[in-house]
Amino acid sequence: MNRFHRFVLYTLLLAFALVFLAPLYVMLVTSLKDMDEIRMGNLLSVPSALNVDAWGKAWSTACTGADCGGLRPFFMNSVYMAVPAVLISTLLGAINGYVFSKWRFRGSELMFALMLFGVFMPMQVVLLPMSQVLGWVGLSSSVWGLVLVHVIAGLASTTLFFRNYYIGLPDELIKAAMLDGAGFWRIFWRIVLPLSTPIVVVVLIWQFTAIWNDFLYGVVFSGADSKPITVGLNNLTNTTSSVKEYNVDMAAALIAALPTLIVYAVAGKYFVRGLTAGAVKG
Repeated sequence: MNRFHRFVLYTLLLAFALVFLAPLYVMLVTSLKDMDEIRMGNLLSVPSALNVDAWGKAWSTACTGADCGGLRPFFMNSVYMAVPAVLISTLLGAINGYVFSKWRFRGSELMFALMLFGVFMPMQVVLLPMSQVLGWVGLSSSVWGLVLVHVIAGLASTTLFFRNYYIGLPDELIKAAMLDGAGFWRIFWRIVLPLSTPIVVVVLIWQFTAIWNDFLYGVVFSGADSKPITVGLNNLTNTTSSVKEYNVDMAAALIAALPTLIVYAVAGKYFVRGLTAGAVKG
């Protein structure tokens, strides 16, 4: 009976996985077909011959008008934006979580509660004030302006992740280090941060996915030379052309999604472990 239940469970999980992965499969096989084969109408058929011309066109020559050059410049803009934004927001979130969990002060609970508003606040609310701030600091329509936007937008979430994780760390470690003469920063760098590997991995993946896939901030705060990959993908797929090239659109969508797919394929198991780390004490 146990074997039968296991067989049924695995069969259902496999069926759900196939349904979930079907759109990705259709995108992949469509991107490897030429337009004549696509017009035949069988979405699920395997390409008769591998054709990567659509990938090259999506990467370098697919767009028209002012944004010519394909997805390559948009892709690099997203790299220049996402890497520093992820690292800075993760570091600041770790420091904030450390403070709110181990160095509590008068009003810290209220300050943390106010910071949590950023987790639930709609992104549209901050568009106008953020535009004014970027104008004041001279970072409007630039990649570094987008970095600042994403650091601020992600600070509430990263703080929440680290604060909840650090609460599970024994207070005796901090007290013992203080008795040995260690200060705030030495305790953080030498004791707390080395114990934070699981939650650091979670926050890095979380932030990278959110920042890389963001469209609203990218289309509102970017300039002509700083548009991220999501805006470039939108421009490419909505371009006015006499012939709609679905294989190029599918290849472009896969190029835009490839970094996050690679991140989850490589570090997905660490993401799950990090989410459950500290869930059980003792």
